[in-house]
Amino acid sequence: MCGIVGYTGKTTAITPIIEGLKRLEYRGYDSAGIAIPNKKGEPLFVEKRAGKLSNLSAALSNVPTTTSGIGHTRWATHGGPTDLNAHPHTDESGKLAVIHNGIIENYLEIRDRLERAGIKHKSETDTESVALLLGDIYKRNGQDLLGAMREVCKELRGSFTLLALHSDQPELIVGARRNSPLVVGVGKGENFLASDVSAFIAQTKTALELGQDQIVAIWPDRVEVSDLDGKSVKPKQFEISWDAKAAERGGFSHFMLKEIYEQPKAIADTLLTRADGLKLDLNLSAIKKIVFIACGTAYHAGLVGKYAVEQWAGIPVDVELASEYRYREPRLDSETLVVPISQSGETMDTLMAMRYAKSNGAKVLAICNTNGSTIPRESDAVIYTVAGPEIAVASTKAFVTQLIAIYLLGLHFAKLTKKGINQNEINQVLSELNQLPAKVEQVLETVEPLRTLTRKFKDAGSMLFIGRNVGYPTVLEGALKLKELAYMHAEGFAGGELKHGPIALIESGTPVVALLPTKNSSISEKMLSNIQEVKARGANVILVSDYEIKGFENQIRIPEVRDLLQPVLAVIPLQVIAYEMAIARGNDVDQPRNLAKSVTVE
Repeated sequence: MCGIVGYTGKTTAITPIIEGLKRLEYRGYDSAGIAIPNKKGEPLFVEKRAGKLSNLSAALSNVPTTTSGIGHTRWATHGGPTDLNAHPHTDESGKLAVIHNGIIENYLEIRDRLERAGIKHKSETDTESVALLLGDIYKRNGQDLLGAMREVCKELRGSFTLLALHSDQPELIVGARRNSPLVVGVGKGENFLASDVSAFIAQTKTALELGQDQIVAIWPDRVEVSDLDGKSVKPKQFEISWDAKAAERGGFSHFMLKEIYEQPKAIADTLLTRADGLKLDLNLSAIKKIVFIACGTAYHAGLVGKYAVEQWAGIPVDVELASEYRYREPRLDSETLVVPISQSGETMDTLMAMRYAKSNGAKVLAICNTNGSTIPRESDAVIYTVAGPEIAVASTKAFVTQLIAIYLLGLHFAKLTKKGINQNEINQVLSELNQLPAKVEQVLETVEPLRTLTRKFKDAGSMLFIGRNVGYPTVLEGALKLKELAYMHAEGFAGGELKHGPIALIESGTPVVALLPTKNSSISEKMLSNIQEVKARGANVILVSDYEIKGFENQIRIPEVRDLLQPVLAVIPLQVIAYEMAIARGNDVDQPRNLAKSVTVE
């Protein structure tokens, strides 16, 4: 959720902090704030504002020119999006500041204890209790900020990342990580702490992974990592493979539009890394069942994947909502492969479901876009997608690269099981996969008419999406995009289920986006009948298909491809419809209300 930046180094801190927050604002934009030392031993300079980062930037004046500080952009959990609830939060002295991502589950206990001791709170947040507790322990333990952070973390329950800064030691920033993301950026004469690498990619490409319940201290010239008992830990170093320009709009009006048009390259890059086939440090020959676990868009990728893997490999596949999975206590064993799918690798619901699976004997193979994140780090193996940074909150290129990764996994299992398609068919599929970037380019070249078409429906109260087979999870994704961006009612239905209730929603003028299976599909005619059913009841049909159908005014053509690969092409117009509808309705495309990019709370 929240975006966190810490900087200590050689330049005036306000610049890298604000620039880092700009790159992290997709993680939350309910409020933003900074804390910067003024003079050693004096109260910190703290400024914070409700709303987007621009509100904070406009309010900044007479900022100290010191070379360390912390910054935060918030997705609200405890307490509304107000100036008072914005981070950073300080201790009673005003000399110590804390920023936080996550949820402190026992904060009410801590708050009550502090209040009884005469330490008063000003905000409604769980974070302020941490700041006040840390400040109290700091005073009692001989002003050792590192030791105080260790002691505080031992008291806290929940998932969190914490950064703390004290004016007594202005060059030192202390961080702590439990479940929520935190990464170290290692520069020359400067170091960074942040929720993800995009915050400091313009300054350094060298980063350090932090593990569970680890404490990190950074100064301009060094980094120290330890566990909660103070034992030194050597973190894993990695190099960031993309540059700062990848996280910029590059002339596009919105990040989402840029990322829609980056999909051919993202697909090609993901395929290129696996050009010699899928190679895994994990023996999968004994696997008899696969379970995809994911949330949101990634869940829809898993639903598509079920069709492909079962058909190609002849192995049973379940697809589970990660947020619900562990609460029904599913049965698992060493012959089950659990595949968590996550763009960020930090999605808390998916992470906890994965941990449940591992603790119950399952093997875990992650599909993830973010190197060094928690889910791949705790998995037995990982398939990295190569989508590059995805800044817009509504996912686009992450989805299509997740599909590519699942397709490759399905073909890998086809070779192992020999129960589905043979080697010749596998080679044919691989050939068609390699043609997808060019075919996505074709789709992108023909979506311009969607702008005018979509705006015809901007005042509609509802839009429905229908599809069958792999088209069904594809239209679920289309409906989700419209909900996220247009703030309107949108639902995806399996075409065959219309007659079992949903067709009652159809009235004259209701816009219905219908995805027709490929021309050669055995269910194409059945789906066409479902489309005629809604048209006969007055629906205004927008047809997505790989061939022309007479009698439909609004048709969007996509290139021909085998049916299991169609979602990669068909989702593109659905993404564009959601984008254009958001523009037409005057909504913020990249930062839709109430949402955040990486959901690191349960």
